[in-house]
Amino acid sequence: MFMSNLLDKVANFIIHKHKAIEKFFFIFVVLNLIFWPFVGVNYDLSSYLPSNAVTKQGLDLMEQEFGYPGTARIMIKDVSIYEAKHMKDRINALDGVDMVMWADTTSDIYQAQSYLQNSDLEDYYKDGCAVMDVTFTSGDSDPETRDTLDQIYEIIGDKGHYSGSAVSNKFRQESITKEIAIAMVISIVIIFLILTLATTSWFEPVLFISIMLIAIVLNMGSNLIFGTISFFTFSTAAILQLAVSMDYSIFLLHTFTAYKESGMPIEQALAQAVKDASKSILASGATTIVGFLSIALMEFTIGRDVGFVLTKGIAISLLCVLVLMPALILRFYDKIEKYRHRAFIPPFNKVAKGIYKIRYGVLIFALLMAVPSYVGQDMNHFLYGDDAIGSSEGTLYYEDTQLINEKFGESNLLLAIIPNTSSIKEKLLTEELEEMSFVNYATSLSGTLPQGVPESFLPNSLTKQLRTKNYARILISMKTDQESDYAFQCSNAVDQAISKYYPENSYSVGMTPTTIDIKNILREDYSRVSIISMLGVALVVLFTFHSALTPLIVILPIEVAIYLNMTIPYLLGDDMLFIGYIIVSCLQLGATIDYSILLTNHYMDARMQMNPQDAAITAISKSFLSILTSGSILTVVGYLLYFTSTIQAISQVGRLVGRGTLLSMLLVLTVLPGLLSALDKVIMKEQSKFEALREKLRPKKSRALSKLSLAKKETCSDIDSLTWTENSPSPVTDSITEEYTKEENNHETEK
Repeated sequence: MFMSNLLDKVANFIIHKHKAIEKFFFIFVVLNLIFWPFVGVNYDLSSYLPSNAVTKQGLDLMEQEFGYPGTARIMIKDVSIYEAKHMKDRINALDGVDMVMWADTTSDIYQAQSYLQNSDLEDYYKDGCAVMDVTFTSGDSDPETRDTLDQIYEIIGDKGHYSGSAVSNKFRQESITKEIAIAMVISIVIIFLILTLATTSWFEPVLFISIMLIAIVLNMGSNLIFGTISFFTFSTAAILQLAVSMDYSIFLLHTFTAYKESGMPIEQALAQAVKDASKSILASGATTIVGFLSIALMEFTIGRDVGFVLTKGIAISLLCVLVLMPALILRFYDKIEKYRHRAFIPPFNKVAKGIYKIRYGVLIFALLMAVPSYVGQDMNHFLYGDDAIGSSEGTLYYEDTQLINEKFGESNLLLAIIPNTSSIKEKLLTEELEEMSFVNYATSLSGTLPQGVPESFLPNSLTKQLRTKNYARILISMKTDQESDYAFQCSNAVDQAISKYYPENSYSVGMTPTTIDIKNILREDYSRVSIISMLGVALVVLFTFHSALTPLIVILPIEVAIYLNMTIPYLLGDDMLFIGYIIVSCLQLGATIDYSILLTNHYMDARMQMNPQDAAITAISKSFLSILTSGSILTVVGYLLYFTSTIQAISQVGRLVGRGTLLSMLLVLTVLPGLLSALDKVIMKEQSKFEALREKLRPKKSRALSKLSLAKKETCSDIDSLTWTENSPSPVTDSITEEYTKEENNHETEK
């Protein structure tokens, strides 16, 4: 009763203060448009390592002692060795460059030509091409590093090819904003077309999209409270928020339309719609929020970044729909009515009957696929680190990287941070590292200093790059890629050599050690996050349907869809980014579980008057358009990210989202009706027991209220929107009203 009165007051306040609400939101939209450009974007995966990770400790120490350098690998074609030396010196003189590793670092290139040909010059120069490893004074994504790269481009001109983490970061930063804009524009156009087909007014899609765009601006601008967000979040949050929360506004508008068509005045119908729809929208939004919050519990804190931003986005979308949208409906109701059109999509009665006929075959197929797909999804070849997130095939960065590797082989830079306690040990370690077959070079101050020359003779600009008062560092170039089993073995061998000479307070940092830590952490994250996500959603379903078996039935089709979605890359032989695997698994569960809830709710409502077969067919028919509309929007958004993004991680996540949504739609519509009808007796028995127990525990007055509430029960789902145009609100029967009055009088007499 308290909750009902509260909702009445809130709904009336929203209707009566709609003009003030419009002004309030307008001010906040303007403020967040101003805030949005000041939200920083972080492109460094290593910064999301937990503080207890060894690599994180090494990175923090290196930043404290030497700074946190970005790195790049540059190949200059069609140059003589002396032209390359001249360009190297010009690059080395740039303010943002820490050092440039090339042939002249360890030998004199002005020696006789015959000596040069017999030296190790091929590691740095051959066939008219020179390759150099550049270390910057600032980090990979620092603006100074980007500016320095631009200066390097000017020095080298069209003779240069570039790779490395600093170049990759620069490419991402330049690509992401443009690609997001393209994907957003295309998605809005396609979503408008989908909504036009699914609704009965030309203006309704305009209203829906406007509400979601306002919610996106509020969410992205308010990210200023976090200071920075990850590039992964920046690339996906806005467009996923658009797709996932679009249904809330559809549901509210069509609930209002149903009350309006029953004869209620506009403001009264809208107040009643806000009151009724808020229960369903908030309950359904809870499943999505549970999925996103479970991502936020990852120890690898990029999950926290993604989870909190998307959770905040869903909460803001709910606020916009329940508070701002009623004000906009009142303002634009005449336009909604003016631009009414006939329904373009016919009923799905025949389709529903056809699906029901094949229910057992589909159900058996799904159950048979459940175990193999569960095993198969864990057999993927997973990628974890920054190299996996890089640019997709066909981009200039990808092609340049392949050209450099083909000419000179792969180069993977590690930095050993060791205590500055003994020049002799430092020299011995450097020599041992250089003798390893997979090492291109190992450079340290003690290792390169000529015999008998004191370090005091060297300029400070050189010594500070390799040594501070407390620590020294060794630059190690391995002949490996950044992420592979072989690279991990080589990195571990380097760690063992470092530990032999410096068993304490020594670290190796670089992309490969970082990737090893990320891999170990993400593996633990997945087990915890997937269980929490599933349990959270199961609790929401349990409270919705009051049956212990129903959560299993509702979740099963979605989980099979997730397993199938994640198994397909294994069957195709594609690599999978593990962080995308975790995030999409939780997102697919949280965003598409509403399809199952919707169909189950329709089934339960129909079972009050029909047998299991007719109830299942009715549930499919009533749910089909809603699921198709919602699923189509999320599928389109996913595949748009896949086709428009040149960033491999974002593209892959888009593909997983699009394909996963299609599979969820298919399995919910075909498998779930068979499960519900097959287990009908058990479900109904459990619900009867629950209702009987609740009635015993409830006071007399509340019992009548529960019957009143039961008579007015509405479908609990954020995507149950389009069916409201066909069904007006159920009136309260006279018998229940009389019973409530009798209970009220008895209660007063007892008092």
